[in-house]
Amino acid sequence: MSSSYSGGGASSASPGQHSLAFRDCTFLEACIENHTKSNLYMDQVEFEPAQQWTATRLEADENSSEISPKIRDIFKPPVLIRAGGGIYNYLYQLKPSSEESSQVKVDGSNILGKFQITWRTNLGEPGRLQTQNIHGTPVVHKDADLRIVELPSAVYLGKPFLVHLCLTNQVDRTLGPFEVYLAPSISGEEKAVLVNGLQKLVLPPVEAFDSVNFNLNLVATRLGVQKISGITISAVHEKKYNEPLPDIEIFVDAQ
Repeated sequence: MSSSYSGGGASSASPGQHSLAFRDCTFLEACIENHTKSNLYMDQVEFEPAQQWTATRLEADENSSEISPKIRDIFKPPVLIRAGGGIYNYLYQLKPSSEESSQVKVDGSNILGKFQITWRTNLGEPGRLQTQNIHGTPVVHKDADLRIVELPSAVYLGKPFLVHLCLTNQVDRTLGPFEVYLAPSISGEEKAVLVNGLQKLVLPPVEAFDSVNFNLNLVATRLGVQKISGITISAVHEKKYNEPLPDIEIFVDAQ
């Protein structure tokens, strides 16, 4: 992820940012590269998180067990980024500041915050840079979320088996009824795992922020490593179709 920035001496340091999101937190890496002919001593590289986030810098400190945190902060030398392409990386862990903020959706985007960076040159000349807001991975909001809860420990050729799934309503209104089915392969290739019985499973409406658990009855038609692909859910009346679940590999054994 890259961002534009403003401030005195902005051309002297070039920051690049990358973010990696997990369910409960986001990791943000900032890479600062020195393109000048003078060494830069970084006085401050501070990430100011957006209101819905809290940020913690992650760093390795070999002497952390020998020196108290207060003394270490007072006497900690500035980071040196050498002239002519020197690089230093900063890593931050971002967590939602509250349960409500973890649900914030801003026009399909996710504002993480911005950096405040100050430094000095060899001669003590100060420099300052402030980035624009840094955006994380765009948030794709789905009204309903479908996930696989459990797969059978063993699958046998030609013998029906059950896949346990959970459908969650993620909005403040009732959704449904729904249809669950295996979407046909885009390539037109015949699937190795098929629905056993009725091709579409009908689920009743799901109340706001509620979940429903159900089983999908399948059967495997080929031996070896096969894929369950194309599990799809759609709202009957609203004609909304979700993306199929990612393919899941299973091993099909002989009876």
